[in-house]
Amino acid sequence: MSNRLQSKVIIVTGGSSGMGSAFARRAASEGATVLIGARDKERGEATVADIAREGGKALFVPTDVTVEEEVAHLVDVAVKEFGGLHGAFNNAGGGNSQGAIRTIDASFWDSVLALNLTSVFYSLKHEIPAIVASGGGSIVNNASVVGVVGDPAAAAYSAAKHGVVGLTRSAALDAAKEGVRVNALVTGLVNTPLWQGFSASNPEAASGLLNQQPTGRAADEAEIAAFAAFLLSDESPFITGAALAIDGALTAGF
Repeated sequence: MSNRLQSKVIIVTGGSSGMGSAFARRAASEGATVLIGARDKERGEATVADIAREGGKALFVPTDVTVEEEVAHLVDVAVKEFGGLHGAFNNAGGGNSQGAIRTIDASFWDSVLALNLTSVFYSLKHEIPAIVASGGGSIVNNASVVGVVGDPAAAAYSAAKHGVVGLTRSAALDAAKEGVRVNALVTGLVNTPLWQGFSASNPEAASGLLNQQPTGRAADEAEIAAFAAFLLSDESPFITGAALAIDGALTAGF
């Protein structure tokens, strides 16, 4: 494994499991100091322990990304404990099918946007100044294929992820001259614990989704982690303001 993230301090929100945990391990293996900000203390600390056993450096900071003060605290810990902040993988989020727009409860709408969009706003608001003060760096926001196409059964989630793409582009323009790059990942099906659980309980629906996937399979978490690590490294200096598909051609035909 390369050391291209050596000496970088990187925040990972939603890093206690799934893609976030996979990225945290990857970043630490490439030399970064990783701060995992998530609500699941048990899983977060387990990821930190795994990283430590492999010789990496990580810290778990209990964080509810829907609360601005907790996001600000996470960034503050990075700066005070490790001397700065050089990158972030804003990965916290989640969603499920909600049915037709006319059936969505307003409180459910608010909760989905809070977790998937407002949390990214809070993260960018506090991460960007810290990264500027540290000499520049990179931020990756995890969007989704439904951030670039619609889904009639998941309107709130799709609206939030479309918002993440727009917010990413605006932040990239805002921070470009200060040495901060901001990109979004347009991820498709990924073999996370959430997907595995869905497949086990809804095998017919999972099979139908895989049949729509040109590659015929879901991505491995490690594939997402590797690409995010590249975007957070100094090897991608001219990539900013982009919504980059890592979806096995799922959106290529739309």
